[in-house]
Amino acid sequence: MCGRFTLKTPTTTIRSLFPGLSIPDLPARYNIAPTQQVACVRESADAGVEFALLRWGLVPFWAKDLKIGANMINARADTIASKPAFRAAFKKRRCLVFADGYYEWKKEEGEKQPYHITSIGQPSGFCMAGLWEKWQSPETGDVVQTCSIITTNSAASISSIHDRMPVILSPNDFDCWLDSNFSGPEQLQSLLKPNTDSSMQATAVNKIVNSARHDSPACLSPV
Repeated sequence: MCGRFTLKTPTTTIRSLFPGLSIPDLPARYNIAPTQQVACVRESADAGVEFALLRWGLVPFWAKDLKIGANMINARADTIASKPAFRAAFKKRRCLVFADGYYEWKKEEGEKQPYHITSIGQPSGFCMAGLWEKWQSPETGDVVQTCSIITTNSAASISSIHDRMPVILSPNDFDCWLDSNFSGPEQLQSLLKPNTDSSMQATAVNKIVNSARHDSPACLSPV
């Protein structure tokens, strides 16, 4: 799964992934948590792409309460085409979520030890496959845009920590993933390949990351 992640990569580096796209300067984040705003790219109304800040924790358009999003931070690659909460977004509302690492926890000596997991091949940042939705409160009429991060099987190098990890897409697949007309379920599923190689590495880090209140470089201090 993916329950916390980081995005400390300079915005200039992020912009290089999408030349010409207007991306505001983003503050370094060391402990991004559910219900917070996350940096994304999605298809725009004119079939181009646009930057968006989305609340992490997808709320289906038919939901009655925003709180359901806390249970929808991740979507399994093998069930998104059939689960009611995700299937509509999977067809037409896909996005990319910027990150340069994510956290996972492993029980060691009776306590949960956090690990920061990064991509060896993309140390300066990567894009996780995501889904987004637009939800309107039935009480106030307020509109909230939310997202979920898709997960798949872990790479062999980190499977001892957790058996799931976010889907990290190749830049070659960005256009296909974002294109709302590219909606063949089998074609889309082929992009959500399980990570069976050893392209990921994990570093044990400071336990202060366990609390979402902490968002500083100290979260990444190795132990």
